[in-house]
Amino acid sequence: MNRFFKDIFSDSDKRSFEAKALELYRFQYNNNAVYRQFNDLLNVRPGRVHRIEEIPFLPVEMLKHHKVVSVPPPYDAVFESSGTSGMQPSRHYVKDLQVYRQSFQKGFELFYGHPSGYVIFALLPSYLERKNSSLIYMMNRLIAQARPGSGFYLNDTDKLYTDLMRAEERGQRILLFGVSFALWDFAMQYDFDLKHTIVMETGGMKGRKREPVREELHQILTERFGVKVIHSEYGMTELLSQAYSQGNGIFKTPPWMRILIRETEDPFHYLPPGKSGGVNIIDLANVYSCAFLSTQDLGKRHPDGSFEILGRFDQSDIRGCNLLIAH
Repeated sequence: MNRFFKDIFSDSDKRSFEAKALELYRFQYNNNAVYRQFNDLLNVRPGRVHRIEEIPFLPVEMLKHHKVVSVPPPYDAVFESSGTSGMQPSRHYVKDLQVYRQSFQKGFELFYGHPSGYVIFALLPSYLERKNSSLIYMMNRLIAQARPGSGFYLNDTDKLYTDLMRAEERGQRILLFGVSFALWDFAMQYDFDLKHTIVMETGGMKGRKREPVREELHQILTERFGVKVIHSEYGMTELLSQAYSQGNGIFKTPPWMRILIRETEDPFHYLPPGKSGGVNIIDLANVYSCAFLSTQDLGKRHPDGSFEILGRFDQSDIRGCNLLIAH
């Protein structure tokens, strides 16, 4: 699959996304035991699949219960999800970290330019406190390329405020990247009128006494930080690519990632733009694990391929997962 890996991010590659996805589907059916079993239980075979809409999407929860890999060990890394206390985390076995590095690097540059143009402040307390976080790995790499003064902040918000204000006074381009609850708490502690800062949230309000909807969170953050819009990052442990929103909760994907919206009661029926349903993701960077994942996020697509996240299914750890747990 080395040739395929090079094709994923190649600007000169002329093959269509669909052709790449179908080739990767056949490879993963033949080499990924869990994914092949899932296909077989659905009575789907590669010879019957001619469009990406005919590809079975593995429930993302399966990475909590099975080792979902398309190549044998060794692996460069095993990323683990945060999850809820007492629950089994998802594990993403990463054969080649070079694939992940290229994906998040090229994805970030596509929407924001090179990290060297920013001072990056990362407010990720819930992630810094655990090991094997794919988000921490990504931010650590981006911060290493950013301007001097960039760094992680755990609980020292006084220092973060001082450093942020100093960078603002210097007129530097700033990216304040944080988990939602930490940004919320930080915004409530100080007075801001940010002129040179992009505020970007990456979700993560679970476990709070009151979990606001995205629109409410963004309205509060824009008012408290004094910015026009709040940016967002959409990613997960089970993916090696990220989508970004540069305002209003409208996400765009890099060329090697695509969102499909499925009917909630029929996983093989896809909805047109404007209709809400379950979010399926094709991430071609998941070349060595599973590139076709069915999430428990609710969303809708727009005609240009951008999308919104509207919420989550109830009992998201149960639905769609039972098919393989007992096998």
